[in-house]
Amino acid sequence: MHTVTPDELFRKGLDALANGNTIPALASFEKALELEDNPSVYSYFALCIAKERGQVRKAIALCEEAMQKDTANTAHYLNLGKILLHAGKRDDAIMVFRGGLQYGIDPLIIDELNRLGTRKPPVIPFLKRSNPINKYLGIILNRLGLR
Repeated sequence: MHTVTPDELFRKGLDALANGNTIPALASFEKALELEDNPSVYSYFALCIAKERGQVRKAIALCEEAMQKDTANTAHYLNLGKILLHAGKRDDAIMVFRGGLQYGIDPLIIDELNRLGTRKPPVIPFLKRSNPINKYLGIILNRLGLR
């Protein structure tokens, strides 16, 4: 009888996650964690529990713990950033993604940053971005193709 190794469960979870199937991925990562304490598995497990169970605080804590144990792994930064995006913390997510790029070029992090985009500076710099003049002037200029 073939016993499943933690690495096989981890790969199975990654495949399920890549296909958008977070529930089977969650089950695979959970089984892998029962067999072995691995920061990478914790990181992906955290992403799954945030998405499926809504346990964002626990997910953030697990991801940060994985980052402390394995600092240079950019996947932890990617997962924490995705968790923060899921929680509606866009600015924090961008900071985490950029922090991950300090440890190496990760095309997935770059894709996330490109997807999020960057904001243009306010039309009138001495006014706050939230000022209605800046806001509506920016919208009008954007629609006219001048910005």
